[in-house]
Amino acid sequence: MESVRQSFSGIFFAVLMLTGVLAIWEISVRLTGTPVYILPTPSRVAQTFFSQPLYFLDALSVTLGEALAGLVIGTLTGVAIAALVSLKPQLERGVMTLAILVKSTPLAAIAPLLTIWFGFGVLPKIIITALLTFFPTLVNVLVGLQSVEKDMLDLMRVYRATNWQILIHLRAWLALPFLFAALRVAAPLALVGAVIAEWTGASSGLGRVMWLAYSNLNLPPMFAAIFVLSFSGMGAYGIIVWLEQKIIRWKE
Repeated sequence: MESVRQSFSGIFFAVLMLTGVLAIWEISVRLTGTPVYILPTPSRVAQTFFSQPLYFLDALSVTLGEALAGLVIGTLTGVAIAALVSLKPQLERGVMTLAILVKSTPLAAIAPLLTIWFGFGVLPKIIITALLTFFPTLVNVLVGLQSVEKDMLDLMRVYRATNWQILIHLRAWLALPFLFAALRVAAPLALVGAVIAEWTGASSGLGRVMWLAYSNLNLPPMFAAIFVLSFSGMGAYGIIVWLEQKIIRWKE
């Protein structure tokens, strides 16, 4: 009961803070007379969204599909490589060097190349999203797999457990909280990665909506798309937290 009360209290204060920020934004723009092509009011942005909600929701569905596919591929790849490194520790230096190289490469530079190579379909968006979510998953899961205490490892070896059995029955369970910690970061990042890829060329999606609005200096639709993306990221984060609470019950 206490946890439920704390959850509602947290939601209440989050909504209160968001409402306060939007109110300050609205009042500031009106008092300063800021033109709509520089900064629209939240009420104008809301009006733009509700005047054509299907336009934004259809674009969101495309971006969500790309983000989800990239998140799944990036997460599975990161988990698989982390598991391989935990079984073969001698590979860690080489794997992390390549992973950091991928992480350090600006995605804004890669996205146009992928569009040239693979066209304007969903594949370049999925690749960009997977690259963006791969690194946090790899690092967090690897830390989790390596967090096993020496006494626990000694006990498993007393029972003559193989490295694979230790991975499945011990390391994997200890790494679960680290995986969800990575997903809390990677899930919103997946949406950002999909939008970045859509900026370089797409026939639909929130990125295209933003790009068209920016090209025409029509800021209300651009801000409406940004709000839709932001709330979707918040929803993705909430889903990950909910799944973590349902799956990792021993943390309660």
